[in-house]
Amino acid sequence: MDKTLRGYKQIPVWLKYLINAVLLATLLILGNKLVTGGGVSRAQKAVILQIGIYALLAVSLNVATGYLGQLPLGHAGFMAVGGYAAAILWKSMPKNTGALLLGLILGGLVAAVFGILIGIPALRLRGDYLAIITLGFGEIIRVFIINLPGITGGTPGLMSIPKHSTFLVVYSTVIVSCALIHTLMKSRHGRAILAIRENEIAAEASGVNTTFYKVLAFTVSAFFAGVAGALYAGYTGILTPNNFTFMTSINILVMVVLGGLGSMAGSIIAAGILTALPLMLQSFNKYRMVIYALLLIVVMIFKPSGLLGRYDFSLSRILEKLINGRLFKKAPKAGEDHA
Repeated sequence: MDKTLRGYKQIPVWLKYLINAVLLATLLILGNKLVTGGGVSRAQKAVILQIGIYALLAVSLNVATGYLGQLPLGHAGFMAVGGYAAAILWKSMPKNTGALLLGLILGGLVAAVFGILIGIPALRLRGDYLAIITLGFGEIIRVFIINLPGITGGTPGLMSIPKHSTFLVVYSTVIVSCALIHTLMKSRHGRAILAIRENEIAAEASGVNTTFYKVLAFTVSAFFAGVAGALYAGYTGILTPNNFTFMTSINILVMVVLGGLGSMAGSIIAAGILTALPLMLQSFNKYRMVIYALLLIVVMIFKPSGLLGRYDFSLSRILEKLINGRLFKKAPKAGEDHA
């Protein structure tokens, strides 16, 4: 481990990635054994899979909302085009790992293309205007789905979709997607996106190509929404236009706001809470939605920045604090030699 001038011991970068990879792999294996080994009921398994899918949707929207600072309301549209693209491919291919990967990638790429097409004109607008145009996009996608029965199945829906979305598939995809988004946001491109969020005029004056980075963030957000849509198609086995209404986009946005704008961990936690809450409140069936709404209101009143604000969980940072708390009981003085 390296020593800094102040005597703070840091974990090497390679070791940080190794620790995180080992921990996530362990949790993935244990979770898969629990789900496939009959440790949870069928209803609980369904909720667990939905949590993973909505966590990816919330994290993907967080790229455009939390990191870029825009307010799109058409995320269900990207989810829809990704889901239908993957479902049509899966219905035409044998069920195997190659088809699974192709479907996920195709779903993401089709959604990304729509992200570019809608992002270039839409991101010239801000605030309410951007929200309205993206909301219109989401509704246009739904209308197209209804009026193309030969391809999408129309109003009755696209049925008999191969069910690829197991626990291992869903959560492996979520982990890889979150790692890619995290890597992007830690790069110079991510810093440029964050600079636009903080002050677009200052960022542009500093040489940041704001148009390029706004479209990039919007496209990345759409890509992972498309991947989540593909997972949703592989989970339900049927897609209908009613799965992708305006309220779907609002529910995803609520998860992002509740977790904290700009916090990946917050989006994941909020997605888990809001997805599992209706099941937990089943015993209060008559008042379930009232309790659900009141809980949201209470959180927004007492924690308006969201559950985690802009904080992101870091295992390596916690380990560093534990190591330094044990090794340095007394804070070193400035200028003191620690060699």
